[in-house]
Amino acid sequence: MTTLPPVVALEIGTSKVIALVGELREDGHVMITGMGEHPSAGVRKGEIIDLENAAICVRSVLHAAEESSGVMVRQIHLALSGGHIQSMVNRGTVPVLDSQEGITAEDVKQVMNVSRAINLAQDREMLHTICRHFCIDEQERVTKPEGMEGAKLSLDMLMVHGVRTTLRNTIKVVRSVPVDVQDVAFSGLCSALAALTPEQKKSGVIVLDLGGGTTDFLAYAENVVAIAGSLGVGGDHVTNDIALAFNIPTAQAERLKCESGSATIDASVFSQRIALPAEVGFRGRAVSLKALHTVVNARMDEILNMVKARLEQSSILHHAGAGIVLTGGAACMGGIAGLVEKVFGLPCTIGKLRNVSGLATATEGPQHATAIGMVHYAFKTAEQVRRPSLRLGNWMGRIFKRR
Repeated sequence: MTTLPPVVALEIGTSKVIALVGELREDGHVMITGMGEHPSAGVRKGEIIDLENAAICVRSVLHAAEESSGVMVRQIHLALSGGHIQSMVNRGTVPVLDSQEGITAEDVKQVMNVSRAINLAQDREMLHTICRHFCIDEQERVTKPEGMEGAKLSLDMLMVHGVRTTLRNTIKVVRSVPVDVQDVAFSGLCSALAALTPEQKKSGVIVLDLGGGTTDFLAYAENVVAIAGSLGVGGDHVTNDIALAFNIPTAQAERLKCESGSATIDASVFSQRIALPAEVGFRGRAVSLKALHTVVNARMDEILNMVKARLEQSSILHHAGAGIVLTGGAACMGGIAGLVEKVFGLPCTIGKLRNVSGLATATEGPQHATAIGMVHYAFKTAEQVRRPSLRLGNWMGRIFKRR
């Protein structure tokens, strides 16, 4: 058995930049052997606004990943997010070459090509093409059409796409280090790879990755990806609300959010107050815990309802038998699962990273789901190239051609 070389996953988030080095064991388990993490600069809402500062952060985390793993980083696999990322479904249809002989692999290949042949707006770039369901004549939701009889074969293809210049600017940051970008993937898909079980996908499940500047979402219905997208709002907006509400510095607001914030309003703490020390330009003061929770609740409720509205447009919620799984940094916020359950009317759990071990700081919390999932993604696509018979392309398309 040929051993795959280590891979390096990179996530350039609004709050932090993280790089992970992963190695694949023969049983499919991933070992994280190196890590670098640095607060973000030059990034807003998941998008690059300062190439030079963002490149400094990337260079720092890649150096730390090299030092901790002993692996020389020459190329990376990049997770991408941002409110510009959207998805849509396109149906392609072809006549079956020989209806009496039955549908062949060539028919399937042809309908996949037709389903992918869609003209996006000039400023958009395709990230993923993901097969959903086949249709034979009037029979919907066929999973394996080969060998079946029919006159025409159709396929619903989920297309995940984003703004071309925004995607390329993120890649440009990495290449300025200089490091080659071998592949890219949508952050929400990576989080799903890291945290979901096969049983959850089969039952239907929604992943919400609650980041600093973005909220990614991806839903499975009947074991296929039904919708994916991202909103340009996240935990940093909560921090800004706290800073404005209590007239305190942003850094102090972030600490207050992390240490005492809650997405649900707890009546038992109504009389409690938190003393905040004076900082340069800001006087010391005491903050009502009830008021803090009210501010956090209002913004998180708004964000969750924005996601809910997107999912309702695609009639996804009633397919989510396994409920909602939370990942991302804001998944660690107090009371968040309870608020999600209230907004969506579905059970909610905090995502646990699967099939991974190694550095405890990288493998134990939902905040690293995207980077861990990018490692899994990199190995899956490498296996697809090496062993085409795995046919991973049946559910996860090849990504963004290298430039």
